[in-house]
Amino acid sequence: MRVRLAWVGSTTSLSHVYILHIAMMSEEKTRVNFNAPASLVDQADVVADLLDVSRTQLLIEALQDEIEELATDDGFRRMISDAYYSSEIDFETVESILGTEEAMRMKLLRASLNRDPPEPQIESELPPPAEFYDGDVSEWTPNDDTDGTESRT
Repeated sequence: MRVRLAWVGSTTSLSHVYILHIAMMSEEKTRVNFNAPASLVDQADVVADLLDVSRTQLLIEALQDEIEELATDDGFRRMISDAYYSSEIDFETVESILGTEEAMRMKLLRASLNRDPPEPQIESELPPPAEFYDGDVSEWTPNDDTDGTESRT
């Protein structure tokens, strides 16, 4: 279960409004272990206590918010598309970051970039020039003028 928290309040008041948005997610969890500055962990613990959520939930929400914000940045979107077009990341990754619509657009564009254009195939003989051009076809001949200009006859 995913719980979205938004905190609205003032820094001088203890009155807080919590907005909860609950969305069911059956997603496999992965343990992540990293080192962070002690002061940052202390701040996170204070915020988590005030919001009555776990440190883990607070960090998950912060990561999700950061990724959502990055997904709106044109430079980051360009990085994602470059990585997708060069097959560094797959469709599902693009979809999880940018959404289904944008991922499908990239998938269709990549498919059109990767295919060879069709070669024209002539199924029968070409018509003679007079028939093709609907009448006689004039031939180009150079003019014998001394200035080097050429004309059609």
